[in-house]
Amino acid sequence: MKEVAIVRNFASLALLVAFLILLPAARADQANQATKVTFSQAVQIPGRVLPAGTYWFMLPEEVNEHYQVRIYNADRTMIYATVLTNNTQRAQPTGHSAFTFAVRGSSQPQAIVTWFYPGDTTGHEFLYPKQVEQELAKDKHDTVIAGD
Repeated sequence: MKEVAIVRNFASLALLVAFLILLPAARADQANQATKVTFSQAVQIPGRVLPAGTYWFMLPEEVNEHYQVRIYNADRTMIYATVLTNNTQRAQPTGHSAFTFAVRGSSQPQAIVTWFYPGDTTGHEFLYPKQVEQELAKDKHDTVIAGD
């Protein structure tokens, strides 16, 4: 049984690494934190599941609305979702975007829990309905740092 658990944990980690392919963060305008990301598998966000594909994560232009993250398609012509967030902190900034995922069973997509823009110690914690939030809190969390 112990070997099965080790293999399952290794498989989950390998899947997560293979699962997320991040393209270099676009830093044309740090005010909106525009970040282009490609997911090789579906991912959950509050209220929906995004199919595998390329997306832009951006903040609204209005600073007073930075509690929202807007998710656009690859060419930024269609908005898929506006996600409410809380500020969250991390000890050390990185030079790349960082996403934290709740690692769920193989029958459910990984859920995005937090997103940090390169160089920032303050990030965005995605707000899920209370029951989903409690379920995600029980799951293992893995953070993936985007590489250039």
